Amino acid sequence: MGILSNIFRKIFPSSHPAAAQAKPQATPGSMQSQPTQTAQQTSPQAAPRPATAPPAAPMEMVDVEAILNKMAQSAGQPLNWRSSIVDLLKLLNLDSSLQSRKELAQELDYKGDTGDSASMNIWLHRQVMNRLAANGGKVPADLRD
Repeated sequence: MGILSNIFRKIFPSSHPAAAQAKPQATPGSMQSQPTQTAQQTSPQAAPRPATAPPAAPMEMVDVEAILNKMAQSAGQPLNWRSSIVDLLKLLNLDSSLQSRKELAQELDYKGDTGDSASMNIWLHRQVMNRLAANGGKVPADLRD
């Protein structure tokens, strides 16, 4: 499980699609084998599949700022989650070590020098905020691209 998935699980409620994607789920029918294309073509009783999926329900927005501010109030230490990836990870009770941040950078496809931790940290924070916003998080505009 990736670090970004852990971040999503800590911020989004378990009923939110982003949190559901963050952890693998086995459904009762997921272990059943699906008929192959060849079997569908040769079987005269095979029902045609619809060309398009039905439209998805609109994603419920989660106020990331409110959630993190509430967590920060009860953190017991000042944590500047708005500008620091280290403080954001600490606030979420996740590993904020350099190694962990390098793993997150790899997960998010960082192309810069991981030896320049200041630049990497700024990039990581911005990317995490962008990903939260892209997955149904209401993130302040000044924290994302």
